Amino acid sequence: MYTAFFGFAERPFDLTPNPKFLFLAPGHDEALSTLRLGLSTYSGLTLLLGEAGTGKTTLVHAALAELNEDSHTQVEAVLLSNPTLTREEFYEFLAESFDLGIEAGASKTRFLFALRKHLQEQHDRGRRTALLLDEAQSLPYELLEEVRLLSNLETDTVKLLNVVLAGQPELAGRLNEPNLRQLKQRIALRCELAPFNLSHTASYIAGRIRVAGGTPMNVFTREAISAIFAASGGLPRVINVICQNALIGGFAAQVRPVSRAIVEEVCRDFDVRSGPHLERVNDDQEAGATTSAGESESPARTESKPSQGSSIFGIVNRRSRTSFF
Repeated sequence: MYTAFFGFAERPFDLTPNPKFLFLAPGHDEALSTLRLGLSTYSGLTLLLGEAGTGKTTLVHAALAELNEDSHTQVEAVLLSNPTLTREEFYEFLAESFDLGIEAGASKTRFLFALRKHLQEQHDRGRRTALLLDEAQSLPYELLEEVRLLSNLETDTVKLLNVVLAGQPELAGRLNEPNLRQLKQRIALRCELAPFNLSHTASYIAGRIRVAGGTPMNVFTREAISAIFAASGGLPRVINVICQNALIGGFAAQVRPVSRAIVEEVCRDFDVRSGPHLERVNDDQEAGATTSAGESESPARTESKPSQGSSIFGIVNRRSRTSFF
């Protein structure tokens, strides 16, 4: 549709969690490192938190892709993306995913015996085993309790099953409830994703355009990028929705690069309004951005507001060689 018009080899803003388009702002980089550690060592429980649309699922898929590519890691990982299951369905899913046999899925007792044997065999072969639960804020209380009990599978020295809980901030609130205190106490690693600031938003959009085969300055104007950030609040999923539809609008109007007016029209059509955390994101500019020479700047805070008569993108350009233009 619009791919040839903008010079893309593929669509850059699909909503699927494709690790090929992974962009690591500092907080995302730290979270990915935490996931790597939680999956490749005997860590037990790892908690990944982030608002809807901050990229949790993409990071989980990226971590799994890395593990599958690394022959030295030796991790058997199972991902559950829809955790709104009954207890029986949960154990049936695990029995199938860990290839424990049909009988194991029909009885919790048989399942626990089969799983314990499987985990011990994996450990004896030098392999780790991990269970990743995406959208974990939707887990019923009875399954959160089952997760806690599964995390108790261990030897005298190591945890036999690593568990990653990835969810929205409501999950942290649930874990503070008295009846879940035992689960919270077992969390060994914890990380949280924040929305992008303006510099990261520009770099994120530019990076996806380049991966798709395009040239950023031929796709969006600076004013359009500023409008995308203002409307999205730096949430990657919302950025993708706005960019995807702005490209469709630009193609329909035969406008290249896409203008601010087209972006604002898309935002009106989708009823996208400025994120509630926009001021905090805008003021939280990265202190250690990479300079054009590839060296880190001083960690001192840099004023993020433009001086009179200057473009906010001028600040982005001076701060990071990975900015949009």
